[in-house]
Amino acid sequence: MSTKPPSLTERRKAATQLDIARAAAELFTERGPDQTTAEDVAERAGVALRTFYRYFRSKQDAVAPLLAHGADRWRELLAESEPGAGLPAALERAVQESLSASDAHTAEGLRQTRALLRAAVDDPALRAVWYRVNQESEEKLVDVVAGLAGPGADPMAVRLTAAAATDAIRVALEAWAATDAEVTGPGSPAELAVRCLRELMGGMRLLTG
Repeated sequence: MSTKPPSLTERRKAATQLDIARAAAELFTERGPDQTTAEDVAERAGVALRTFYRYFRSKQDAVAPLLAHGADRWRELLAESEPGAGLPAALERAVQESLSASDAHTAEGLRQTRALLRAAVDDPALRAVWYRVNQESEEKLVDVVAGLAGPGADPMAVRLTAAAATDAIRVALEAWAATDAEVTGPGSPAELAVRCLRELMGGMRLLTG
């Protein structure tokens, strides 16, 4: 079923939110969250402080769109898979393609995510945003997995698949962020995510049978 494309107002809102998110990520990387204020983020993004608070509750919350961007991309790739084509292979393809850093834009996004995850180690509020983004992604993924698995799929298995796939990417990105590995090659996000995906989902009936 096709979805209604976003309106011009919705696209502008999303663009503004992403601009603010990038500004917050830059400042967190440069100064750290403790040395960054909401006023700093608004100024860097070129928006009024009231605009900042129209979209976000806190400076940490401001990076949520940036952290969610990668998850949105890989769900879109997964949704493009043909039903019945094989869910395990479809999941691996979507994860690998979305994290492969095949262009400068994707590579930069991964580096920003690494910087934010490193900052989150000492910032509980930032960690909470990261966990919330993953939870929301998992909830959205359920419908995508259900559509690919078909009408006869066990709902519990669908939910477990969505949870395992989300956790595989989360753990892979956290593990990568703790190292100095490159965005491609050994120890890269794509390599780690596929490894985590296989290990977490290896025994699940929905994926193996």
